[in-house]
Amino acid sequence: MTPTFRPRHDSFTATMRRLGALIRKEGRQVLRDPSTIAIGIIMPAMLVLLFGYGLSLDLRDVPVAVVMEDSSATARSLAARFQLSPYFHAHLASSMPLARQWMLRGEVDGIVRIRPDFSRQLAAGPAPVQVLVDGVDANTARIVQIYAQGAVAQWAAIRAAQGYAAGAPAVNLESRMWFNDAGDSHYFLVPGLIVLVMTLIGAFLTALVVAREWERGTFEALFATPVRAGEILLSKTIPYFGMGLIGLGLCVLSGRYLFHVPLRGSVWILVLVSMLYLLVALGIGLVVSSVTKSQFVASQIALLATFLPAMMLSGFVYDVRSMPAAVRAVTYLVPARYYVTLLQTLFLVGDVWNVILPNTLVLAAMAAVMMLLARVATRKKLA
Repeated sequence: MTPTFRPRHDSFTATMRRLGALIRKEGRQVLRDPSTIAIGIIMPAMLVLLFGYGLSLDLRDVPVAVVMEDSSATARSLAARFQLSPYFHAHLASSMPLARQWMLRGEVDGIVRIRPDFSRQLAAGPAPVQVLVDGVDANTARIVQIYAQGAVAQWAAIRAAQGYAAGAPAVNLESRMWFNDAGDSHYFLVPGLIVLVMTLIGAFLTALVVAREWERGTFEALFATPVRAGEILLSKTIPYFGMGLIGLGLCVLSGRYLFHVPLRGSVWILVLVSMLYLLVALGIGLVVSSVTKSQFVASQIALLATFLPAMMLSGFVYDVRSMPAAVRAVTYLVPARYYVTLLQTLFLVGDVWNVILPNTLVLAAMAAVMMLLARVATRKKLA
């Protein structure tokens, strides 16, 4: 009897047919599952609106008390700078005890004190202006202090332009903020928002959905079919990979047209590095779900291993360089750290290859490792 040899292309065709059927099944499952749509589409949209409109690191209309102990025209002109500034909502106070009561009751966040001898000292040389800030929120206190210094500096510059040389500093300091001239915090928040959305879709959603299939026995049904473990892995990866790209597009368009954040780098590089990070997040989600096989445990581990580090240890909220050495060493294991650096560079600076290349290579290596671990963890067996 002559043996029958099966052509190689028939095996490839069968593989692609099985893979296509699995992807269609996964796509229909995503569309029919309200929780998946809520986590993958609705929640990223809510995060965009929340971070864009509800969260801002900029201060506007900060309530301050301006204590006018000097009633001269010079003192009134200085007080007017605080009243006209968009950063302050100035309340004139006649005495320091009254201003202290306002601060104790939380009605003002700072006190600007113009002393009784302000005009006399200004005529003889530099005159001090006291600024007291509420230090309960240290970050807000520092910002209020900087804004107050800026208001006084503007007032001094106007006086110098009018010919009042007395009290003017000997050195005129000219500063400029690169890459974010307006000091808009949206420029800082939008790249971090993209990291959170990609992490949410890639790791958290994948771990939750795949673990649910382990609980329901769906994988046992797949194991009884001719499909291979690699085909199962690809069928789980591709739909959520596409959903992650949709989330990326939503964030980029929102940042560009709703919050006017510039994109100074290449769009194609942005898509490439986002795809690499999405593969890392998907790999983590698949590994977690395959190891735990429990929705609750998988969701908790994914939250602790991906979402919280992406927010706290990536440089999105806190500067990595200001962290303790031990914590800073841990951040090198967090994929979001490299992705945040890439996004901030691409959005605000441009195509700086000295930053792009090393961080992209690290993400590529992490993506390869995580997908390999996911392939090892996704074995076609019940135990």
